[in-house]
Order: sequence, then structure tokens, then C-alpha cells
Amino acid sequence: MMPSQASKPNVIYILADDLGYGELGCYGQKVIQTPNIDRMAREGMLFTQHYSPSPVCAPTRCSVVTGQSTRISQIRDNKEYGDFTADGIEGQEPLSAGTFTIGSLMKEAGYRTAMVGKWGLGGPESTGLPNDLGFDYFYGYLCQRQAHNYYPVHLWENKTKDILGNPKFNAHQAFPKDADPNDPSAYAQYKGNVFSNDKMLEKTIKFIDESGNKPFFVYFAPTIPHVSLQVPDDALNQYNGKIDEEPYLGNRGYLPHIRPKSAYAAMISRLDGYVGQIMDTLKKKGLDENTLIMFTSDNGPTWVSGITPDMFDSASGLRGRKAQIWEGGIRIPMIARWPGKIKAATKTDLPSVQYDLMATLSDLTGDSIKSETDGVTFLPTLLGKSQPSRNYIYWEFPSHQGAQAVRFGNFKAIRFNRGQGEPLGQVFVYNLKTDPKETTDVAAQNPDIVRQAEIVFASRRPAHVPGWNW
Repeated sequence: MMPSQASKPNVIYILADDLGYGELGCYGQKVIQTPNIDRMAREGMLFTQHYSPSPVCAPTRCSVVTGQSTRISQIRDNKEYGDFTADGIEGQEPLSAGTFTIGSLMKEAGYRTAMVGKWGLGGPESTGLPNDLGFDYFYGYLCQRQAHNYYPVHLWENKTKDILGNPKFNAHQAFPKDADPNDPSAYAQYKGNVFSNDKMLEKTIKFIDESGNKPFFVYFAPTIPHVSLQVPDDALNQYNGKIDEEPYLGNRGYLPHIRPKSAYAAMISRLDGYVGQIMDTLKKKGLDENTLIMFTSDNGPTWVSGITPDMFDSASGLRGRKAQIWEGGIRIPMIARWPGKIKAATKTDLPSVQYDLMATLSDLTGDSIKSETDGVTFLPTLLGKSQPSRNYIYWEFPSHQGAQAVRFGNFKAIRFNRGQGEPLGQVFVYNLKTDPKETTDVAAQNPDIVRQAEIVFASRRPAHVPGWNW
């Protein structure tokens, strides 16, 4: 039975960008300060085995909004049409017209819907615009390449450019050879006047404020901590004297920074502050106990620019990182808070994945999903009730040597269909309960898992982009 309009809870889904499994205090981080997200965990539920659908941006975001795994989804990899310049073409491979999204679902359930942040599923004038796919309001980056710069010339508000007054500069450039790398003033050229994520938070809070008595759904996707390394000085100052480091001069892509480790930590702390401001807004408006907030990330930690996963133990020792379907690339933080509904200070080891969001929202609102989905609701787990079982969780990622992976219970099978250094088509199996770092292949001892995996791998629907098939 569909809940009454008055009883429908608000929902805020926060999707960080390239935030690793081990980069929050509540997941064991010792250097980067995240007090507000840690408070979310104390007041809610922390997931220890939650996954992104892909190890990179666009396919994950497609799965999040459609409820479809990369076995059947439209977007299986990043396919770029844009570039990194302020005046360049914007956008990635777009969603097709009429795609049913979480925005569509929530709008049909009577919610005001907003997508604020990085979209990455269609540029201007494409079929993949959020306003045409279930979202009443959009503010942010349509193009994920232009999102490499935290001081862009413009963001988009619905279908109109919002000119920010920042200077034009490329988000990928090396430090000038004739400049002093220890001179802070030499890095001023990599800053602007308006920090995009601050602006996106402002629009998110405004949307909440303007919702009145109507239930709202906000998909908030800030670009932190995806490089480039850029953050306002007031955030950077939090780490003064706390981290030993050397200047990064741009030799591994993106922008130079005089204090790269501090900048990265400060970016995550800035994001943590956004979470705190959102929770404070809900409390002030009396919406705290009628709002479900979820916080998670789109994939594992980066390995480029001035940051590597080992600097902060960003993947908690798990194998791999962003752009790989080893655990370090796809196991992500996930915290859910709903006072009075989700028991405080709880943890779950439920294996779950972001394409479960569609099914969870359908379960929450009572509205039906009008498209194919691979997801399984995790609402019962949030509410302390009996959780439906699932058959498997599936991944594929063409750019990681044509990799496919599937998890059955505690076992994860993975194979590489093209690439270097791996036997083509061989299935490897890992027992994640005893070997979460994926060090020991147990395929020979588990032929039934190998057979099941091969059946699932063969069931994938061919992608419409030829380069995403093998």
C-alpha cells in the first residue's frame, strides 16, 4: 500500500566522487578528519560490504539512476565527447530518451526531485539531460571532464548556463619550469573566485528550504575528492603542520599543488562539512526524523595526480583502486541515517550494491518500477527486518582488460577477456570471507562457482557501443 503524502519520508542520496573505502574516520581513517560523516555512522547504519556497480564514474552513475547493473545497462564505460577546456564540447555518452530513473520513480510517487552535482550521462542538447529524465531541478556539471576543475567558468542550472565569474584555465597542466615550486603565489593561477562544490551545496539547501510540506528527493553528487587538487584556503588551513609532503608539479596529470596531501585531506573534510550543513538544515526545519540520508561513493580511490591510494590507506588494504574491479576499486563506504527508524550505531555486512537504490526507493514509497532492474531492496536491513536474498552481484568494465566479475555469497569470481598479463577467459575465484584482499585463487577447489560464473558472464546483454564488447 502506498504511504500517504504526509507520511512519505524525504530522501537525500549523497554520492561522493572517488572516495575510497578507508578515507572516513568511521571506516578507520586516522589522518583525514570527517566528524560529521562519523556522526552519521554513530546515529545510523554503516555498511561493510557495499559496492559500486563500476570502478569509474559514468557507468556507476548510470546504474545508480537506472537500477541496472552493467550486465544490461546503457553505459558500461566512460565514453567522452568533451574536453577539459572552458569552451570545449561538453558531455559523455547520453542516456536514451525516456529512460526511467530514480528521479522518474520519485516524481511519480509525489516527490519534488533534484539532481545537484556531477551528472555525466549526457551533455547539453542531448537525450540524457536530467530535467528530461525525472528531475524537476538540476544544478551542477553536465560533463564529467569539465568537472575536473573546481573553479569552472560555468555550471548548469536546469538547461541554462550559470556563469560563475571564474577565470578560464585548463584543469590539466604542469607547473611552469621557470617558477619556484616552494612559492605559494606561483599556484594562484590554479584558483578562482567561486568553488563549484560550495555553490552546489548552496543550491541543495535552497531546494530543501523551498520544498515546503511536499516530500523531496535530492540526489546530491559533489565532485569531491576527484582530482584536480583544489580547495579553498580556509579548508586547507585545517591541516597546517599536520602532514609531511612535497609539492606536486603536475607530472602525473591534473593540476599542481604546493601541499597535495593536505589539499586532498582538506577536500574530504570540506565534503564532510557539507554533510554537516545538510543535517543541520534538516534539524532546523524539523525534518530530521522524516528524512532518510544515505552517503556513499561512486568507486574506489584514485591513483593519479599527486595522490596514490597508499598515502592514506585509502582502500583499507584491499587489492586494486579506481578503474579496476578488484575490491579496492568497487567496495565503497555506505552510511544510512534515519532517526527513529534506523537503529543508531549499527553495522551490516549485507553484500549490497548501488543499483539496489531503485528497488529500495520503490519499497520505501510504494511506487512501482517501470523498467527492468537488477536491484534488491535493502530497506528491510535499514529497518532491522528480514532481508530478501539475492542471486548475485555483477560487474563488468571493458577498460580493465575486458573484466567481468560476479559475487555469489562469500565467493567472487573474476575473469579478463582481453588485455595483458592474464590468461584470456580464465576464471579466478576468491573467498572474500577469508581472503578479502583477493590474494589466493580457489577456483580449482570450487568448480561449481566457476560454472555459475560462466553462466552469468554469458548472460550479459551486448552493449550498443562496440568497444564495450569482446
